[in-house]
Amino acid sequence: MNTKQVASRLVELCRIGENMQAIKELYADEVISKEMSGVPNAVVSGKDAVLQKGENWFATVEEFHGGEISDPQVAENHFSCTMKLDCTFKGQGRMQIEEVAVYQVNDGKITEEQFFYTIPG
Repeated sequence: MNTKQVASRLVELCRIGENMQAIKELYADEVISKEMSGVPNAVVSGKDAVLQKGENWFATVEEFHGGEISDPQVAENHFSCTMKLDCTFKGQGRMQIEEVAVYQVNDGKITEEQFFYTIPG
């Protein structure tokens, strides 16, 4: 798959709530995932670690109220999307999250992802 195809497939899977399937299907084994500085496990490496990070995040969610992901913007082997989530987190209450996600694609697989957002505080 080329970058546009990977981007379209990621957005398609996220829109139907299949985020973990997106990782299994589209990510390289040696993928690097970066969160904002100061977040626990801000950088993880490897598909298994990224899957675990996703499972850990979903385990913190008590209820999903809504969400959306934009169409991807593609530039050579990178693409970006904006994501919005409205969730109630266990012990933290309801929050609206908005972020920009940037992905790098090599040989038809996502090799790096980085998320930009405001850390609630």
